[in-house]
Amino acid sequence: MRLRAAFFGAPVAWAATVVLGRHDGGSGGQQQVLGAGENDETARVNGFVAFGDSYSAGIGTRVENGTENACRQGDGAYPELIHGDMVAAAPAGRNVTLQFLSCTGATTDNVLAGGERSQMDAFNASAAAGSDFATLSIGGNDLGFFDVMNACVFHFYSFYSGTCETALKAAAARIASPDFELRLGLVLMEILDKVRWEKRTSFSITVTGYARFFNADTEECDDMSLGVWWPPALLGGPKMHRSMRRQMNELVVAVNKKLLRVISDVNSRFANPRVVFVDYDAEFDGHRFCEPGVSEPDYLRAETWFFLPAGPDNAHPEPDTDTLIASNALEPESPLVDPNSCLPEAERSGDWGELALCLMATAKQRNPSLELRNDLLVTKDSMWYVPTYYGKTFHPRTLGHEAIRQKIYEMWFAGNN
Repeated sequence: MRLRAAFFGAPVAWAATVVLGRHDGGSGGQQQVLGAGENDETARVNGFVAFGDSYSAGIGTRVENGTENACRQGDGAYPELIHGDMVAAAPAGRNVTLQFLSCTGATTDNVLAGGERSQMDAFNASAAAGSDFATLSIGGNDLGFFDVMNACVFHFYSFYSGTCETALKAAAARIASPDFELRLGLVLMEILDKVRWEKRTSFSITVTGYARFFNADTEECDDMSLGVWWPPALLGGPKMHRSMRRQMNELVVAVNKKLLRVISDVNSRFANPRVVFVDYDAEFDGHRFCEPGVSEPDYLRAETWFFLPAGPDNAHPEPDTDTLIASNALEPESPLVDPNSCLPEAERSGDWGELALCLMATAKQRNPSLELRNDLLVTKDSMWYVPTYYGKTFHPRTLGHEAIRQKIYEMWFAGNN
């Protein structure tokens, strides 16, 4: 999809001034494309707004002082990285704003006006007037990604997690349904209407998709498992057979195609496109689970760009894990892990970490002999860890977010040529 610079506006012109080639493992190397100065388009970038789910919230990436907010936003999230670059590139005295609304667990209903925890309602009028563009990542929670992860990969609910086949069929049915397409179309139009698109000819929306999780061709991964209970072979820990990996990858591809189809439909309503889709999947080649020569779960492989449960980030420097634990660990009596009452609230929030902890607490109640597979998953004297350490699983680590930022810049730059 190609957007004309005149209608893609400020971000496209700005992207022509920044460095491309950012996903170099954190070395920070740069190459100036066009010079930024007081009189160029950069001076007109006032700010932007970020909508969406945990994939744009940056769950698990570094947080200041180890303290999370309710949306589990991370400083390594690609909207934060883009904002940091824009602030650094802005002329002296210009304040470039970011209204960071992306929230872990969000669905399209949480973005739409009038919904519970509505991001559109939180998008205030002054921010709308000062925003040159928006970013959006949405769809995974609408289409049942967590249910697939639970049944096919982790078995947080142990024996009771259901079958991978059932979860994949349910997700495929949601993707095939027109419901998500209708809601996503409404989201895009609500954003454009909120900023009064007819008077903001350069305002645009950048929508990011998702990346396939696995190298689906490696035979050696067939007998490996990421199940959280020990021993996984006896407790139903799913094996990562190539057939399962291919089906999960196909699910991601189907979601990306659905996103692109809706975006194309919305763009057809305008004389010039207002929305661009950024497919960064290919950037993750070589950085997925089950790459050649990798024995999963490999918590120390920095070149895997997805998180494992309780696994470290691959940011530089490494975040202060001890502070994060101390600030966010749950007490054993927390209602989030009360097996008699935790599920309704966890399902309402859509937070993968809360869902995982609730299912694990319920499994432990039903079978007290269960033991967790990895000491990284437990705190002292308790099985309960910070929800983020489960919720961040299969989400991009910081190097992944840097690659997403890179791909966004490339799309913007291409739209300016």
